[in-house]
Amino acid sequence: MKMIRLTINGQKVTAPEGSTILEAARNNGIYIPTLCYDEAVEVYGACGLCVVEAEGVAKLLRSCSAKVSDGMVINTESERVIKSRKIAMELLMSAHDGDCIAPCQLACPANTDCQGYVGLIANGKFDDALKLIKERIPLPASIGRVCPHPCEKACRRGKVEEPINIAQLKYFAADLDLKGDSYLPEVAKSTGKKAAIVGGGPAGLTAALYLRTLGHEVTVFDMMDKMGGMLRYGIPQYRLPKEILDSEISIIEKTGVKFVNNVKLGRDITIDMLKSVNDAVILAPGAWKSSPMRVKGEDTQGVYGGIDFLRSVIQGNPVEIGKRVAVCGGGNTAMDACRTAVRLGAEEVYIIYRRTEKEMPAEKIEIKESKEEGVIYKFLTNPVEIHEKDGRVCGMTLQLMELGEPDASGRRRPVAIEGKTEYLELDSVIMAIGQKLDSSDFTNVKLTERGTILADEDTFETNIDGVFAIGDATNKGASIAVEAIGEADRCVKVVDAYLKGETYDLTPKYLSKRDDDRVDVSGRKAEPREVAAVLDADIRKDNFDEVSLGLTVEQAQKEAQRCLECGCREYFKCKLLSVAQRYDIDPGRFAGEMPQKYTRDENAFIERNTAKCILCGLCVRSCKEVMNISAVGLLGRGFKTSVSPAFALALDQTKCTNCGLCVKLCPTGALTEKSSLKKQVPLKEAYSIETCTIGGKECEALVSRYNGEVIRAVPNNDYARNCGLDRDEFLKRFADKED
Repeated sequence: MKMIRLTINGQKVTAPEGSTILEAARNNGIYIPTLCYDEAVEVYGACGLCVVEAEGVAKLLRSCSAKVSDGMVINTESERVIKSRKIAMELLMSAHDGDCIAPCQLACPANTDCQGYVGLIANGKFDDALKLIKERIPLPASIGRVCPHPCEKACRRGKVEEPINIAQLKYFAADLDLKGDSYLPEVAKSTGKKAAIVGGGPAGLTAALYLRTLGHEVTVFDMMDKMGGMLRYGIPQYRLPKEILDSEISIIEKTGVKFVNNVKLGRDITIDMLKSVNDAVILAPGAWKSSPMRVKGEDTQGVYGGIDFLRSVIQGNPVEIGKRVAVCGGGNTAMDACRTAVRLGAEEVYIIYRRTEKEMPAEKIEIKESKEEGVIYKFLTNPVEIHEKDGRVCGMTLQLMELGEPDASGRRRPVAIEGKTEYLELDSVIMAIGQKLDSSDFTNVKLTERGTILADEDTFETNIDGVFAIGDATNKGASIAVEAIGEADRCVKVVDAYLKGETYDLTPKYLSKRDDDRVDVSGRKAEPREVAAVLDADIRKDNFDEVSLGLTVEQAQKEAQRCLECGCREYFKCKLLSVAQRYDIDPGRFAGEMPQKYTRDENAFIERNTAKCILCGLCVRSCKEVMNISAVGLLGRGFKTSVSPAFALALDQTKCTNCGLCVKLCPTGALTEKSSLKKQVPLKEAYSIETCTIGGKECEALVSRYNGEVIRAVPNNDYARNCGLDRDEFLKRFADKED
């Protein structure tokens, strides 16, 4: 066979005469993207992605069809080629109506795979669910109890009736794990690198665990008696039992993370000291200083900061609050403070809030349960002056307010009603309006105008080389715990690269997202949301026992089954996404009417969604050219063309044999093989080509496993596609090889 000599990207290669440029490139390890080519079928050239530039040729060539010639000089990544591919990808993605990952995961600051673990719980795979959660959240039993769950606000099930109870499902799985042989993450081989972390709260503990699992030696320094930060000292026992927190922290310690308590930065250690014996330092001290209200009399005895008050109770030496208590604020700290005051025996507990209940940022369940416990709400009031008698709080004057125009937050601005005030007789006042960093300990670190640590929002670097900062102490200040955890996870990736002498790629990865306005849930049957039982108000208000009793196994699985499965099942191996993420694309430039309606046609083994189809034609061609069946074809013309069975029949009404060839070749989630799981879940499966003897012939299959269990087996040769077994029997043959 005559061999042709050519140059591709400066590399001299040879290829058999008659080969295409694409074949020549592939045989020499040179990547050229394509979504419509496969050796099993005739060349089609539909996607337009495989174009290359040939020296001396005016137009771009489609490498899947253009033949090699002697002396040819090819550039597969020229500026002109990249521009052409970007436009081709933008056109393809502008007509691709699908979510790569579910809205709940996108809304989670820690990027937790909510759909994944909810689906695993639905299938009764609780251990797998816990492992998946712990890839992003090292303290799921604790976080699940206290997180304000932005994931649920994004959950599309809310369009039907109510969002999935994601938070309670999270700690359901975590609680089961704590009751048994708790999962211990695997630790990589030692890198010989050391990292110090200042602060043992959610951010610091997250950074510690994930750096440790990467093989680095990690020491956490914290100023308090025990690790946990605000999870321990700022969240009441009735919401987060400290025994739960202790158990989760002990798992982190078992990985080899070293904890050093009662050590304060600026008093016992300095950043320079830490730098001298470590290769990197992460500052995660939290925000421990209560924000002042700036009202007359707030220095009076009997006025406490919200987190100071909560900490005194948790440490077992509660401050004196008397019988009449006012809590100023409308967030979750205010809820914790007022409900704690009730449990300490206060007879009159007020919430002072300058807007209405509708504008309160606190969780609705917290407001509801506090009212059940007797807390009195005084909306549209604002403190003007705190009064004292004999050196102690005796009352407070409140300015009556009304709502004006919306402010920057979107909430209507409270406006004082001139001349209208109210007086409350009180024994103590708790200011729960925010918290901030005590910046006196950070003299060498550059601070923002707000007094927080100035850290790069992408790399978390401070002004000191090798020193990074995360969590409530940085930039915009205090936020929710899961946001600090998300920052810590991203910071670990940057620090790990820094320790290796590398640079972490911060380029945002393209993801396909459906327009929520186009999502139609009208055909979904309403199902009630499962919610954990709680202690009755009369029982719980006199003690600090945990209020929520948690979901039962039956409740958890039933609730998880309600998931709408928004995220694409093929996300982890989608060829379309893989190519899209190689280029800086903007499909919005070609946004318009979607050519196909988002619909699902399925049988027992295959699911088809035409809205995700890019008309590559692989399914149509393979079904006709390889299987000689033509169960599907191109229907319609022009923009509205779609892949469909003849006369738009259901798959089961065609000649389809469920051979799986179309599924194997489909570059998107338009055609997907169902797994053996009852509830279908996008999972990061491990794939391998395996063989099995059936009827005396060697059948080959693309086998996928999740955590070792075979969940899919797609025929990969003619014998397998025509072996006569149904798909359940075929899967079982490969699963039985494990035994």
